[in-house]
Amino acid sequence: MMNALGSPVRAYDFLLKFLLVGDSDVGKGEILASLQDGTAESPYGHPAGIDHKTTTILLDGRRVKLQLWDTSGQGRFCTIFRSYSRGAQGVILVYDIANRWSFDGINRWIKEIDEHAPGVPKILVGNRLHLAFKRQVPTEQAQAYAERLGVTFFEVSPLCNFNITESFTELARIVLLRHGMDRLWRPSKVLSLQDLCCRAVVSCTPVHLVDKLPLPVALRSHLKSFSMANGLNTRMMHGRSYSLTASSSHKRSSFCKARTSRTPQSPPRNYTRNSCKIS
Repeated sequence: MMNALGSPVRAYDFLLKFLLVGDSDVGKGEILASLQDGTAESPYGHPAGIDHKTTTILLDGRRVKLQLWDTSGQGRFCTIFRSYSRGAQGVILVYDIANRWSFDGINRWIKEIDEHAPGVPKILVGNRLHLAFKRQVPTEQAQAYAERLGVTFFEVSPLCNFNITESFTELARIVLLRHGMDRLWRPSKVLSLQDLCCRAVVSCTPVHLVDKLPLPVALRSHLKSFSMANGLNTRMMHGRSYSLTASSSHKRSSFCKARTSRTPQSPPRNYTRNSCKIS
């Protein structure tokens, strides 16, 4: 596609490169295969042991193109991983919740990342949530481990397409915020129609109920992203927004009762009555 000046129009606003790392047979390829809008085509040749796929997500109204590289967990591909990790802007640490050994191996991958790509934002992903009946890694233990590392934690299921896009979107947000790119899409004084619609839906729907709305998956993911970007997720997650009206009405009623219970007092002699307007 060409614009009016004859130059090609990009189909994205930002381009990020993410690495999926973890031991072999943890389902990294399954995560890439679950991306319905992704493409495995690449203009560059890549050696054996590296699987590549691109996908585009919508982050706060901006199109973010992700280059996802699945590095094999086998030891003979460690050299390839080291070369590809240098240009990565984000790392997804993947383990299998039904394989305790894969979770224990995350420490080894973190050492590799800190050595060859220090300071790169990371998230921890527990894969194959649909095999929860075979779980060997408790959710609480993985969550505590992620908190010690200072990273975000997700449990995903490629089979059910659960939390796949959400995990990529959160990592993209962390990367862009870290590089100060959020200033490029900060909302202006005049909100767009899409932002107004998202604000109206999120203001009356808790985040944990967004998935139950009869909307397309991409639109539900965008509503979650909009809620987290505007700081509405914490308040709506616990349903506190519904208690605000009740508490304010309670305070208002108690204030009115206090005013009516006061005994009328005669104004002083030098009192001059002024008009008072309550807005």
